[in-house]
Amino acid sequence: MRPLMLVPILTYIKEISPRPTLFIHGEKAHSLYMAKTAYENAAEPKELMIIPGASHIDLYDQMDVIPFDKLTSFFKQHLA
Repeated sequence: MRPLMLVPILTYIKEISPRPTLFIHGEKAHSLYMAKTAYENAAEPKELMIIPGASHIDLYDQMDVIPFDKLTSFFKQHLA
């Protein structure tokens, strides 16, 4: 088994897609480009939600920036 950091980011994107995929990223996250690249390479259905002004860490514990409504609607739609 290889450590996650040694696996190129898009190695398994075709195995994940075409399952519904929701990418949520903070606008100020240093890794935003990774989410955009993964999004571009994923098959439909897919959504990319960029949270204005948020960093990567903000989306762990800043309850006012976590998009709970989007998470709820996405899961209700795709797990029905």
